[in-house]
Amino acid sequence: MEYFIYILLNNIIPLSILIGIGALLHFFFKLDIKTLSKLNFYLFSPAVIFKMLYESEISLAILLQVLLFFAVFIILLFLLVELVIRIRQYKGNMKTAMRNSVIFYNSANYAIPLNQLVFIGDAFTLSIQIIIMMMQSLLPNTYGIYSVNANKSDRRDIIRKIMSLPVIYVIPLGFLMRGFEIPIPDAIYQPINYVSNAFIATALITLGVQLGSMKWQLKLSDVVLSNTLRLLVAPALGFGVVWLLGIKGMMAQALVLSCAVPTSLSSVLLAVEFDNEPEFSSQAVFSSTVFSIFTVTLVIYLLQFIP
Repeated sequence: MEYFIYILLNNIIPLSILIGIGALLHFFFKLDIKTLSKLNFYLFSPAVIFKMLYESEISLAILLQVLLFFAVFIILLFLLVELVIRIRQYKGNMKTAMRNSVIFYNSANYAIPLNQLVFIGDAFTLSIQIIIMMMQSLLPNTYGIYSVNANKSDRRDIIRKIMSLPVIYVIPLGFLMRGFEIPIPDAIYQPINYVSNAFIATALITLGVQLGSMKWQLKLSDVVLSNTLRLLVAPALGFGVVWLLGIKGMMAQALVLSCAVPTSLSSVLLAVEFDNEPEFSSQAVFSSTVFSIFTVTLVIYLLQFIP
């Protein structure tokens, strides 16, 4: 019950308020969703990723083990979603939108505070979640960009778009500057702080603007399927992967918990920026965030059975 109330008060209600503000702002002022999307891709998201990597303490051994888990988990999840897509016979943009809604999950502003609640501020589990967050930031900005443009653009144009994204460069830069302990002058670090602190609010307001601009043709069966794969099947797969790799204890628990969070805002930002089923993507993000109150609480209860 404690986790249920915490998730409700610290994730669902604050997120819903900001989403509601975005919808209201669009209702009164008709905000430009493309401009908001570009701000998220080119400014706010790179700033928050750089800041978290620069300030984190991650050992090489933990990094390699977590990367192995992430690679196996994502490959298996991708294959599972592909099977579902073939069974459902999705076509065109819907194939990519469904895939993104399951594979990209909210590993930052939802998973990090959740990790710190469940593991009582443990630095070790936080470092695990930061690595997952890094990969979940890199994936939408590489594979995600490719997938939504594969049927629309020339391959060279897609590569050019990917290489124009700052996230590609801030991840190695953050690691290098932290590894070599390169100090950043206050005059530069303060603006980075200001921008990174604005990321969550801007991303959620963008989602609210998208929800407010929709015609609300509810894609119920598709949204339910996406939510089921993201909130129930993905954490079950996470349990299987830690068992398969022989990962135990607190690391195994942190990795499974990282798989249980709702669909990432990245899927909406990609959908809006590249016109790839934005209505379905917005509905999937919003509904998975709401239903995660129940599913994440269940996963937290089941963590005690991991040896």
